[in-house]
Amino acid sequence: MVSISGVRGIVGSSLTPEVIVRYTSAFAQYVNHDSVVVGWDGRTTGKWIESLVCATLEATGKKVIALGVVPTPTVQLAVELLRAAGGIVITASHNPIEWNGLKFVGREGLFLDENESKVFWSIVDAPGQFYASWDKTGASRFEENFIDRHIRCVLALPYIDAEQIRRRRFRVAVDCVNASGAYAVPQLLKELGCTVYPVNCEPTGIFSHMPEPLPENLSELSETVVARGADLGIAVDPDADRLVLIMENGEPFGEEYTVTAAARFILRKLGGAGKKVVVNLSTTRAIEDVAKLFGAEVERTKVGEIHVARRMKEISAIIGGEGNGGVILPAVHYGRDSLVGIALILQELTEFGGTLSSYRRTLPEYAIVKRRLALGEVNLEHVMDHFQRSVRPSLDVRINTLDGLRIDFHGGWVHFRKSNTEPILRLIAEARTLQEANALADQITAQISDVIIGEK
Repeated sequence: MVSISGVRGIVGSSLTPEVIVRYTSAFAQYVNHDSVVVGWDGRTTGKWIESLVCATLEATGKKVIALGVVPTPTVQLAVELLRAAGGIVITASHNPIEWNGLKFVGREGLFLDENESKVFWSIVDAPGQFYASWDKTGASRFEENFIDRHIRCVLALPYIDAEQIRRRRFRVAVDCVNASGAYAVPQLLKELGCTVYPVNCEPTGIFSHMPEPLPENLSELSETVVARGADLGIAVDPDADRLVLIMENGEPFGEEYTVTAAARFILRKLGGAGKKVVVNLSTTRAIEDVAKLFGAEVERTKVGEIHVARRMKEISAIIGGEGNGGVILPAVHYGRDSLVGIALILQELTEFGGTLSSYRRTLPEYAIVKRRLALGEVNLEHVMDHFQRSVRPSLDVRINTLDGLRIDFHGGWVHFRKSNTEPILRLIAEARTLQEANALADQITAQISDVIIGEK
């Protein structure tokens, strides 16, 4: 899989040493400067891939700043603070353990956008690669404890009162799926005076469950929250850019509501009049309801962190993110960051004074359904043409073709598109109730199937 989310594949099958060397050497040529930051998410294949990436960069004459096992946002922040030419994150994010990949960070600390990716891919596809002569090869140095520096940046935010949070004495169960978050998340929580109940926080790289932080994968965390009488549970994916919460009753807070709660906190602190919030097309309507309360405006982009981050930077948005648990706060850096999300949520909950479930009831209430459809031989263009012909835009129906197809109705919306990270079609539907959302998803799924059958 090659997309704006980088390159990823099954190790030993589609992701081979030859692929890694080809993309790494091309990136070295793309950045055309002397230093590149490298970090990895802790999965078992990451160590040898890190060695190969660093060696390839040295062979091209680059200075390598190796961070070791760190969250993806830590690499992004390091590129910016160390003024490096770019960065490579060795991760397959939420994909299963047999996957790994490379994410490419530009000198701004942002992932490569569509135009930058096209230039980069042209270098990848060009015949031959450039390597330095024996006397101009590069070298690697290990930058220790950059996670500490990342945490310092989060705690330095003017609206984070660490001492106030410490007085609340939160009890937090944490599931880091035995990957990079196992170093960073408990450390931040302990800095904030929390009692931490670790679940899968041994950085072995062996995932104890499917790594995407969805409710069906977090039963052990939910059970721990209840058994320990914790105030909340925290789950992150292997590269710790997504934050998902479990309420004190063991129920999911809802990944869509991570960015919603964070946005409400920032808008409450900084004011919303004239301010901008940016999210992707697949994010809950609740974010718009919250923004409206504070007089802020919401813009929507294609799905993918770089689309959101780039637009945030263009219009000076004060917060944004994605409904998969990704919070982007420009005051720290332009990247999805679970550490930022944790600090904002704990400060918000501290000032609220009640439980997480009672806080959840103060947010707009929607039900969202997320489905994965086998891509197979689906011609997405034909499917989109069918819906555009059959659904007439009106005051109550809006059609958006920016990224796949999103149809907004009076009582809900549906969005379907090709995944950037897996060979699947993603379908998301939202309505006021779960029954309505499922009915909407069923209706659209059936119509997609009818189009596919009609083409055969």
